[in-house]
Amino acid sequence: MIYTTQKGESFDLEKDFSSAERHILQKLLLWKDLAVSVEEFRRKKQEALMKGWGDSGPVQESRNLQSLTQDLEELVILPLRPESK
Repeated sequence: MIYTTQKGESFDLEKDFSSAERHILQKLLLWKDLAVSVEEFRRKKQEALMKGWGDSGPVQESRNLQSLTQDLEELVILPLRPESK
């Protein structure tokens, strides 16, 4: 699966991320829609990074993971912004 950020950066989720990172991304793709605030999304991201895959322990956040999760954060923010009248 190819994911393209709002800034046009593309990632091949199968090739550009480790198995543990893909597991975290699966969770965060769901939390992008479930989070009621950016703070909640960030908290879930940190929990996932600390827990790892199958409680394997902390996962180091790569530049690719950081870039993609930053894009997800921005998508969480969009519906929270008040609409201009």
